[in-house]
Amino acid sequence: MARFGFAQDLGIDLGTANTLVFVKGKGIVLREPSVVAKNVTTGETEAVGNSAKTMIGRTPGNISVIRPMKDGVIADYETTAMMMKYYMGKTLRRRSPFARKPNVMVCVPSGITMVEERAVIDATRQAGAKEAYPIAEPFAAAIGAGLPVWEPTGSMIVDIGGGTTEVAIISLGGIVTSESIRIAGDEMDDAIIQYIKKKYKLLIGEHSAEVIKMELGTAMRVDEAVEIEIRGRDLVTGLPQTIKISNTEIEEALRDTVDSIVEVVKSTLEKTPPELSADIMEKGVVLAGGGALLSNLDKRISEETEMPVFVAEDPLDCVAIGTGKSLDFLHHFRKISNRKR
Repeated sequence: MARFGFAQDLGIDLGTANTLVFVKGKGIVLREPSVVAKNVTTGETEAVGNSAKTMIGRTPGNISVIRPMKDGVIADYETTAMMMKYYMGKTLRRRSPFARKPNVMVCVPSGITMVEERAVIDATRQAGAKEAYPIAEPFAAAIGAGLPVWEPTGSMIVDIGGGTTEVAIISLGGIVTSESIRIAGDEMDDAIIQYIKKKYKLLIGEHSAEVIKMELGTAMRVDEAVEIEIRGRDLVTGLPQTIKISNTEIEEALRDTVDSIVEVVKSTLEKTPPELSADIMEKGVVLAGGGALLSNLDKRISEETEMPVFVAEDPLDCVAIGTGKSLDFLHHFRKISNRKR
């Protein structure tokens, strides 16, 4: 087994929307969008991360802004490897030139195929890792949320990221049952874009949809109406236009996506052994990931499942923290991996 040093080894949450890097002994040291801007004429990389995200919807014809991760898996292998190399280099730039390559624990969705998992491992090695070890995303989220994953008791985690929603029941260091759907934050943004396009004949961008989701998004209809102004391009006249939209409308736009997330939670609970169901009934369901911040989602899931539901203390960081902490338990993950195979 590879021996892990104190400050050289990394945990990477390679997400559809954002990439987070955890350095052992330091915590999360990098948090940037999983976005790359490339010059399609020369093939050169123009920007990565935050600077690339600001270019979305604002680039000339020779610049293409790429999100190399889609639905939690690699959609563009070379760009993903380049992006990871950039982030790893940015994280370790102050280390000694004689330092060894880092070992990396990288999260993967629980529902991916062996081919997709191998692509993540190969991309991590190509980016400069000495060794790369995969960890299931919901397991990492559970560790990061502080759940007792190693004890003989049931813990339930619902990790709603950018590309996937992962639901898992965990006990004794293993995933007892899990489900993964490729419906999450990105689908919420797209649902808002399509709703506004259909109802108002107004075209808005991804960034605008994300802002609307954060400000008005809700999983349940609320009594108090809140409105904000949004700007976009009128599809009839082709001119810029400003309209007002309410949280009631956004609830309607997000309804199908939220329903899908609730159904996968209920489906996972239905497959849970009764002893573990009793544990979860007592301790509750924990939500992690950016989607956990959607207003009233915890209340909606609690009403549908008749179980207590809580949002993790650091929902955006749970996976990265758990991935980093898991470096101490590498042998456990090898056992889990062999059990899954």
